[in-house]
This record gives sequence, C-alpha cells and structure tokens, in this order.
Amino acid sequence: MRPIGWADVLVVTPYNAQVAELARLLPDARIGTVDKFQGQEAPVSIYSMATSSPEEAPRGMEFLYSLNRLNVATSRARCLAALVASPDLVRVRARTPRQMQLANALCRFIELAAEEGRGGSSGRRTAEPGA
Repeated sequence: MRPIGWADVLVVTPYNAQVAELARLLPDARIGTVDKFQGQEAPVSIYSMATSSPEEAPRGMEFLYSLNRLNVATSRARCLAALVASPDLVRVRARTPRQMQLANALCRFIELAAEEGRGGSSGRRTAEPGA
C-alpha cells in the first residue's frame, strides 16, 4: 500500500476556463476536459461540474449535463469517482423530455453513490446514459 499522489488522480471539468483555473491552483494535478482523458484511467477521478446552476452554465444544460461527459468523467476511476457539484444542479426545472433525461442521469449517479456509501451492493458502478 502506498499514499495517493497527484499522479493517481484525474480532475475532469467540462470547461477550459475551469481547467486553467484549477491548473493554476493545483500545478501538479492532471486536469483536463473529458476529451483529454478519453481512454485513460486513474485510481481516482474527480469530476468538477464548475457551475452553480443550469441557468448559469456556459453552453447551456445540454453541454453541462451531457450523458457522455458524465459517463466518461466518472468511469475514468479505477477505485473512486468523486463528483463536485452544486446541489442546485440536481434541483433543476426540466422544460423538455431531453432535459429530464439529462438531469435524471446526474440524479441517478448521486443515488447510486449514496447507496454505495451506506454499504449497498459492492462493485463499480457509473451512471449509464439514459439511466
């Protein structure tokens, strides 16, 4: 067993401006968008959603809540996937069936993580597109 270092952690965020800010604050961390980490894994993946509400999200809800982005960001982890997000992102008012589907995937990921934290079923799970 060894201590976890920055080489063991991926920090994924949807926005290049957030990548730049996090890189400034955490110069030794591996930080990037989903595109940078396609095909890569690490023991720990941290997904920073980087906005306080869907209304304030640059590029809109479709981009921020992208099913592919959530799945890729969280499935990079071999041991632990952490989501850093405002609680307001799960209290979204969906206006279309597509927005409901997008918000549902985020909510389901959080539900599964809560079950796992309470000693639910073992094994690695990620939010599946359309879940």
